[in-house]
Amino acid sequence: MTGTALFVAVFLACLVEAVEALTIVLAAGTSREWRSALLGVGAGLLVLAATVAALGPAVSALPLSGLRLFVGGLLLVFGLQWLRKAILRASGNKALHDEELIFQTQLDAARTVAVDRRPLVGDWYAFTLSFKGVVLEGLEVVFIALTFGSNQHDIPRAAAAAGAAVVLVVLLGLVIRKPLSRVPENSMKFVVGIMLTAFGAFWGAEGAGARWPGGDGALLVLVPAIALFALALVVAFRRRGAWTSGSASVTTAGVSA
Repeated sequence: MTGTALFVAVFLACLVEAVEALTIVLAAGTSREWRSALLGVGAGLLVLAATVAALGPAVSALPLSGLRLFVGGLLLVFGLQWLRKAILRASGNKALHDEELIFQTQLDAARTVAVDRRPLVGDWYAFTLSFKGVVLEGLEVVFIALTFGSNQHDIPRAAAAAGAAVVLVVLLGLVIRKPLSRVPENSMKFVVGIMLTAFGAFWGAEGAGARWPGGDGALLVLVPAIALFALALVVAFRRRGAWTSGSASVTTAGVSA
C-alpha cells in the first residue's frame, strides 16, 4: 500500500466522520449556547487525545502478524457495516443520509430541553450534546488513523490525513455555519465501505498467514472486485424492490376488482 493510498483512504473515512460531528456541534451551538457547545468540543478533544496516548503505543507494540489479523478483523466489521448501509441506500431500500434533516431534528430536540446551568458551563445540554458527538465520531477517526497507520508503520502520515480531513470540515463549517449537506456523503460512504472491506480482507488474511499473489498489488484486484459485487447487489436489490412493488400493485388491483 503506497503512502498516497494510505493518505486518501484515511482522509476520506475521517472526512465522513468529521461531517457528522460538525452537524451535531452546529445543532448544539445554534439552538442553545455556543460557549457551552465549544466547551463540549474541547472536553471531547481532551478525551480523544488521552485515548490516542493510551492506545497508540499499545497498538504499535503488537507483533506484525497479530496486528494485521486484529486490524483486518476490525476493518471488516466497520467496512461491511458501512457497505451494507451504502448498498441499501443506493438501491432505495434505506433512506439516504441527509445531514440537513439530521441537523433539523437535532435542532428541534435541543430547543425543547430546559436550560440546566452547571459550574463553568452555562448550558449543560449543549455541552453534553457536543461532547458526545465529538467523542463518538472522533473515536472512529482515531481508530481509522491508528489501525491504518500502525499496520503500514506510518502513523504520522495517517494522522496527517485524519487531521487534514478534520481541519477542512471545521474551516468549511466556520465559513458557512451550516451542515455540509452538499458533500456527497452517501457516495463517500459507499467508496469508504469498499476500501475498508478490501483492506480488512487483505490484512486479515495476511495476519492469518496467507500470502496474496502479487503482494500489495492484489489490492488492485480486490478493491474493484468488491466494488463490482457491491454494485451488482445494488442492481439486484433495485430489481427486487421494483418487482415487489409491482406484485403489491397487482395484488391490490385484484382485491379492488
